[in-house]
Amino acid sequence: MTQTSNRLFDEFAKLMTDAAGVAQGVRREVETGFRAQAERFLSDMDIVSREEFEAVKEMAANARDAQAKLEARVAELEAKLAAVAKPAKPARPKAGTKPADKS
Repeated sequence: MTQTSNRLFDEFAKLMTDAAGVAQGVRREVETGFRAQAERFLSDMDIVSREEFEAVKEMAANARDAQAKLEARVAELEAKLAAVAKPAKPARPKAGTKPADKS
């Protein structure tokens, strides 16, 4: 009887091992299907990749730097223009002379 019960336990252990292998295969299939579905969902949402995001982020930083330089240049040019365009003070009439009558 021990031979029969040992054989029965061996068969049962083999069956459980095979069932565990099948369960692992099913788990891998479910993971693969879920991952594919998630990727499809994300691609339908037009979500950018990390590389694209980093590239656009760098472009924006460069644009901000260029804008700051241009703002400084415009301020400098406006200051130069204001200095050149200042009207000369009108000459004061000499003492003892009458200003011309404008009527």
